[in-house]
Amino acid sequence: MPATPPPPTPRQPWGLAVAWRWLRRYVNFSRTEARGLVLLLLLMLGAVLLPPLLRPADPTYLPAADQQQLNGWADDLSARLAISDSVERQRYAGRRYGGERASRYPTVPQVALAPFDPNALSATDWEARGVPHFVAGRIVNYGQKAGGFKAKAQVQRIYGLPDSVYQRLAPFMQLPDALPGRPDYAARGGAGTPFAASASRPARKPARLQPFDLNKADTTQLQQIKGIGRGRAKWIVIRRNELGGYVDEAQLADVFVLRDAPDLVDSLRKYTFVTPGFVPQTVNVNSATFDELWPHPYVGKPLARLIVAFRKQHGPYKTPEDLRQIKILKEESFVKLRPYVRCE
Repeated sequence: MPATPPPPTPRQPWGLAVAWRWLRRYVNFSRTEARGLVLLLLLMLGAVLLPPLLRPADPTYLPAADQQQLNGWADDLSARLAISDSVERQRYAGRRYGGERASRYPTVPQVALAPFDPNALSATDWEARGVPHFVAGRIVNYGQKAGGFKAKAQVQRIYGLPDSVYQRLAPFMQLPDALPGRPDYAARGGAGTPFAASASRPARKPARLQPFDLNKADTTQLQQIKGIGRGRAKWIVIRRNELGGYVDEAQLADVFVLRDAPDLVDSLRKYTFVTPGFVPQTVNVNSATFDELWPHPYVGKPLARLIVAFRKQHGPYKTPEDLRQIKILKEESFVKLRPYVRCE
C-alpha cells in the first residue's frame, strides 16, 4: 500500500498581510484602517524614492575637452589680436612722428644747445635744435614778416611749436622775455599784428600754472593748459571715468585725442599729478558679469569672455595674479589692468 503524503505546510503570511495583522493585533485598527495606513506609507515611500530615480543624469564633466576648447578660443583670439596690432601699426605708420611721412624730410643732425640769436637761424638750424620740420619754416617766415624777433614771447606764440621744445630753447635765446612796456605782448598777437582786445576774446591761459590733481580736475581746469581745448579736456575726463581714475600720468598717452600729440602729454604731465596712495575704482573679477567687465578700457570683449569662462572652469580667482594664466593677456596689459581688479 503506497505511503500517504504528508499534509501541505501552510504558507507563511508576508507583506501586506503581516503588516495588516500586526496593526490589527497591537494597534487595534480595523481591517479598512490598517489597509489605508499601509497604503499611505507606501505612497510616502514612493514620493521619496521616485524623484531621484526619475531625475535625468547630470552631464559628464570632461576637463580635457573643455580645456582643449578653451585653448582653441585663446589661439583664435591671439591670432585676431596679432592681425589687429599689425593693422594698427600700418594705420599709424605714416603719422607725424614716424613712418612714411617722416621719411619725406631729410634727417637733420642735432647740435648741442648754446646761446643763439633766433633772428640768425635758418629753418635747418631750428630743426637741428629739435624743432619739427613744419614748425621750423613757420618760425623763419614769421620772423621775416615781423621784421625780426624782438622778444621770446613772439617765438612762444608760433603756432604748432610744442611747449616742451620752447621751454628747452628759451634759456638759450638771446632775447628779452617780453617787449619793454608791453607785458601783455604775447596776448596781442606779436609784432606786425596789432589789434584791439575785445570782450569776446577767450580768456588768456595763465602763464604760470600750479600743478593740480588729475583725478579731481574738471574740463575748465584742464583747459588752462596750453594746447588743451574743450574737446581734449572732455575726452580726458571721459577716459578717467571709464578707467575709474588715473593711477599714473603716463596713462594720458592712451587717450586717443592725445596719441599723436606727445608734447601735449608732456605738458599735462608737467602741470598735473596723481595723489600718492590714490586707489582707483576696482572690479571684482569673481562676481562681475561679462557686461560689467568688457566696457573697461583695459579689458574689452575678448578678454572679458575668457575671464568669465576661466572662472567657471577653474573656480574663483584667488589673487589678481591668477589672470596671468589667460593666454591672450599680455604682460604689459596685465600691468595696466592690475590696479583696477580685485578678488573677493
